[in-house]
Amino acid sequence: MAGEVWLRPSARRERGAPPLSRDRIVQEAVALLDAEGADRLTMRRLAERLGTGSTTLYWHVKTKDDVLDLALDAIFAEVEIPQKSGEGWRADITALINGWRAVLLRHPWSAALLSRPMLGPNVLARSEFLYATLLAAGVVEPHLTAAAYGLSNYVIGSGLMQATWPADAEQEVRRAAREHLQSNRERYPALAAHGPLVAEGDWDTGFALGLTWLLDGIQAGVTDAGGTAGGAARA
Repeated sequence: MAGEVWLRPSARRERGAPPLSRDRIVQEAVALLDAEGADRLTMRRLAERLGTGSTTLYWHVKTKDDVLDLALDAIFAEVEIPQKSGEGWRADITALINGWRAVLLRHPWSAALLSRPMLGPNVLARSEFLYATLLAAGVVEPHLTAAAYGLSNYVIGSGLMQATWPADAEQEVRRAAREHLQSNRERYPALAAHGPLVAEGDWDTGFALGLTWLLDGIQAGVTDAGGTAGGAARA
């Protein structure tokens, strides 16, 4: 079951495990996932890459779900937890979210798996930072969970869209979209003039603008509630 690896103690560690380590398994699993995606990951193929048998692999991880959970948490270690810069909560959250997005794009298989129970130490440390920063800014329930989910869902959705978009076909897709919308512009006038497949732009700029709007909304909510927005430094 997904997430179970974080709730189950490792009995083999106490008895003395074989030379193959969990860290090495996770490192190789991430490399396999980066190269071929989650659909191609099997315990047999992972064991082959490690130069061992499946039986030895099962001393350390019981299921493919274990491997995916461990791999996801491992890549979250690449998301740097911002140091308090004195620039305010918006700058700190922007740094965290941008770091998270960069990791999703380096590991394009990961965004599609983030519906799994996320209980690993690296994930929890970064989630703790996000919630603590929002709390310090004056965001309280029921708005706290909404703000955290809004930011998380935004970066996950954006990462998933960009990771699965066929970059080599982008110009062809845009051309076809323009022709289709222009031929149906009476039905879709706004999309024909400004739609995402018609308007020129880039992923980075669009993401930054969207994140700014989200942070503006969070800040406005704190201000309307009578808070000070934690100094309200603009990102």
